[in-house]
Amino acid sequence: MLRQPPILRGMEKPTKPGLEDIARSLGVSKMTVSRVLRGAAGFSETTRERVLQEVERVGYVPNRLAAAFGKAGTSTLVGVCVPRLTSPLFGSVLEALNATFARLGYQTMIGAHNQIPDEEEAWLRSLSTWKPAAVVLASRLHTEGTLKLLRAMAAPVAEIWDLTTKPIDLAIGFSHFDNGLEMARCVTAAGRRKIGYLGALGRRNTSGHLRYQGFRQGLAETGGQLAVEEILQDQPGFYAGYYGTETILARTSALDAIYYHDDEMAIGGLAYLARIGLRVPEDIGVAGWGGMEAASILPRRLTTTAIPTARLGKVAAEALVCRMRGDPVSDVTIIPTRLVPGSTI
Repeated sequence: MLRQPPILRGMEKPTKPGLEDIARSLGVSKMTVSRVLRGAAGFSETTRERVLQEVERVGYVPNRLAAAFGKAGTSTLVGVCVPRLTSPLFGSVLEALNATFARLGYQTMIGAHNQIPDEEEAWLRSLSTWKPAAVVLASRLHTEGTLKLLRAMAAPVAEIWDLTTKPIDLAIGFSHFDNGLEMARCVTAAGRRKIGYLGALGRRNTSGHLRYQGFRQGLAETGGQLAVEEILQDQPGFYAGYYGTETILARTSALDAIYYHDDEMAIGGLAYLARIGLRVPEDIGVAGWGGMEAASILPRRLTTTAIPTARLGKVAAEALVCRMRGDPVSDVTIIPTRLVPGSTI
């Protein structure tokens, strides 16, 4: 028979220090301590340093579950779901969202839907158990299940990235269709007429497909010819651009230019063109999309569309917090993009 050892006197489990203890020892409010630990504003740098020093001294470990709720059990958690966590563009958006929410007293729970609406619904179903204060969705195509969940949650919602003029609640973004249309006009204005397109994520309904639709319409309006298209099933990336360019040129060698799903694929395409001895832009033009950092080290400035990702994230977070606080905010906010003519077309 197993017997429990006797409880030794003096060995009782020590009481863990709490926010009240830290606040009492410093002569500040519990809310001030909480805001310091959340990275919020509204106090002096001296107060922040005092709180952090006391937290370190007593070995305070915050309760993350409790931290997701503010005064009177009000949630301070914001769910954010984007297409890909590995995308440099979405990485920049997430960084700006997270920093802005933290500054305003909120914290984020981040997920990815991989351009699959059912995965977005599954993520939202899991998020709903945390009773979030608000939700950010980087998509405008949602399942009926997602819409039902959002109605049941009754929390403010921001749809970001691909702009919709009929949002669930708030929309912050830009038109991918217009990006493609504008690039087609740029390409044909440079005298390019026989043009190819290289895309990715062929089986998914993505914003890249909207850019392609706009590009095709722009070519039709300006006299350009879409000579060949290749939409890969793979994720966009450097290697996809490299071997995709090889595939396109094997089908149609006499091209004036190639428009790529994004800058990473365009950079991969440039590497393949250099390997086979085709000069850019003398022999063939190249255009990308995104204004990605990797393009900044190229010998020639890439013709692309620059997306202000950090601004988009900041504006979206601020707009959503305004909605949560009941302050006036526009239902639809357009984030301007910029066509960069570059020297590859």
